[in-house]
Amino acid sequence: MVGPPGSGKSMLAARLPGILPPMTPEEVLEVSMIASISGHLTGGRITRTRPFRNPHHSASMAALVGGGMKARPGEISLAHRGILFLDELPEFHRNVLDSLRQPIETGEAVVARANRHVTYPARFQLVAAMNPCRCGYLDDPAQACSRAPRCAVDYQSKISGPMMDRFDIHIEVPAVSARDLTLPTPSEGSADVAARVMAARQIQTDRYQTMGLDKVRCNAEVDGEALEAVASLDKAGKEILSQAIEVMKLTARGYHRILRVARTLADLEDRADISKFNISEALSYRQKKHIR
Repeated sequence: MVGPPGSGKSMLAARLPGILPPMTPEEVLEVSMIASISGHLTGGRITRTRPFRNPHHSASMAALVGGGMKARPGEISLAHRGILFLDELPEFHRNVLDSLRQPIETGEAVVARANRHVTYPARFQLVAAMNPCRCGYLDDPAQACSRAPRCAVDYQSKISGPMMDRFDIHIEVPAVSARDLTLPTPSEGSADVAARVMAARQIQTDRYQTMGLDKVRCNAEVDGEALEAVASLDKAGKEILSQAIEVMKLTARGYHRILRVARTLADLEDRADISKFNISEALSYRQKKHIR
């Protein structure tokens, strides 16, 4: 999420845990085992709540990925089956962010030390927030610094291209004014969104069990031929995606991530097929609109 100060990026991310589906017994065991190793179990009881971890941007590579004298799990493993929220993303050290690239792809964190070699599960949902530039007021000529828009390019370039490519959705969040706070609350609350998420998640779980992929729980975990099978496109969808590949210079990773997002959008609508509108919406989330 990209937005200026006061846009409520952190507040929006903090509400995410409330719309996540409940964990399965297997997930409860996985999360509790990691918490036990880390000494985070309360009273020795298993945890039934999906993790939400938000480390400070000064966190080291060992703190995020895992390490230390005893090769302890890091934040990405403590966020297993939950959310890892990185606020002020460009303020993290670049080598620390790039160390997340492989775990994002594999769902595992490998901690290698001279006396031990440990692999921890790290299947988490990465959510990040940032200002468009260091001053945060890129779109406001009255408050933006004298280096705009060059300051935005310099600030956002702290995040490597391969790392940015691993984000499925890019959302620009506008500033929240005092007047906005007086408006009535949205008609669809967190409970309503949670119900839609649970329904879509169940559709995905049932789909992959029918295909014999018992270890795949959701679209984020499917890949290869299975992804092509569940995310087949009609003629209109293929034409839209083909044009986008040329215009947006999509990588192979970006292509597959768009298919997963489009498949998820169709599941949220309880559609068996992916429509051209699902593809168009998924593509809109890949556009980088914040650098001007």
